[in-house]
Amino acid sequence: MKFPYTRGVQGNDAAAVRAAVVATRDGLVDRELIAEVVVLCAVAGEHLLVVGAPGTAKSEAVRRTAAQLGGRYFEYVLGRFTEPNEIFGPVDLRRLRDGVVEIETAGMLPEADVAFLDEVFLGSTAILNTLLGVLNERVFRRGGTNVTCPLRVCVGATNTLPEDPALAAFADRFLARLFVAPVADARLEELLETGWRSAATAGNDLLPAVDRLARQARDVDMTAMVPLVATAIRRMRNAGITITDRRAVRAQRLVAAAAVLDGRTVATPSDLWVLPIVAPTADTQALAKDALADMLTSAGNDGLVYAAEEFSDGVQARDRRLAETAEKLLATLGDPTSQDERLRVEATLREIDASIASTDMSEQLKGVRARLILAARP
Repeated sequence: MKFPYTRGVQGNDAAAVRAAVVATRDGLVDRELIAEVVVLCAVAGEHLLVVGAPGTAKSEAVRRTAAQLGGRYFEYVLGRFTEPNEIFGPVDLRRLRDGVVEIETAGMLPEADVAFLDEVFLGSTAILNTLLGVLNERVFRRGGTNVTCPLRVCVGATNTLPEDPALAAFADRFLARLFVAPVADARLEELLETGWRSAATAGNDLLPAVDRLARQARDVDMTAMVPLVATAIRRMRNAGITITDRRAVRAQRLVAAAAVLDGRTVATPSDLWVLPIVAPTADTQALAKDALADMLTSAGNDGLVYAAEEFSDGVQARDRRLAETAEKLLATLGDPTSQDERLRVEATLREIDASIASTDMSEQLKGVRARLILAARP
């Protein structure tokens, strides 16, 4: 089935942002999901919570993505004794002498386009209450200061989800959730090689494109999707997954953002893969994928191939990811007679054949598989 694609400026914007995602993923091992979902949330106007142990490259993935998007970036590690002025800016002492409390926000979170807050739940009550306004309303208020925030996406990171019910309202502001573990053993060589040659990500200025896509996402045709999203939310709740009314409504923003990033003005069932992202824990996300399995068979996204595959387990999404992986491998092959190169090609061929039956492969994947077979010959 073919779906309507955008033309002109919006189509170019989607292509440019997809290219930035590809550039960000190059150098990230097993963290491609973070880069893709940060961009998805930026277009949707929502926020992301990343849960994982220290040292799992959460901040590096966000930093690289922010560099590709451009604009002002703010990063901070919160602690029990972090003061609000470390996040939002200090009091303007000149104005204070006149009896007016104003905050100097230059270079701080209220003026950031993309923000990353590590150990986000360790912030004080004063910090978290102020953050609620910034995250939900995009407004910073303190004393005589009232600033409209340009924030596209805030990424919060934590080692574990909080158990304190008092933090529930704050945690609910992060619509999307990602749970990361140390890099799998099978990719350790890739991790070591990438980490050794890792270089700074070149900056871009794609925020205007992101903003245009965000406006387009608000105009995406969701007519046919409303009953499907409702059915999906109902299934998730029946499976015991807590989906608040707020999260149910805002999940539609992720569906629309996925559509425009795939170059479309109409949302389709192929965009439903975003729904498990709003489930609150790793276990409930797995449960959501099972509950929605038959609804996610057509899932896929040309720009967010890793995320679409991860959250759908769908054949089409896996097909797209494998085709992209194979194309990248072929483009980077060095000496065709090298034993190491042949082993890499053979491993990719084994993954393709083990993942998708030949009768279910797209023409693109069949073509790249044939080229891999030629490359594997001695």
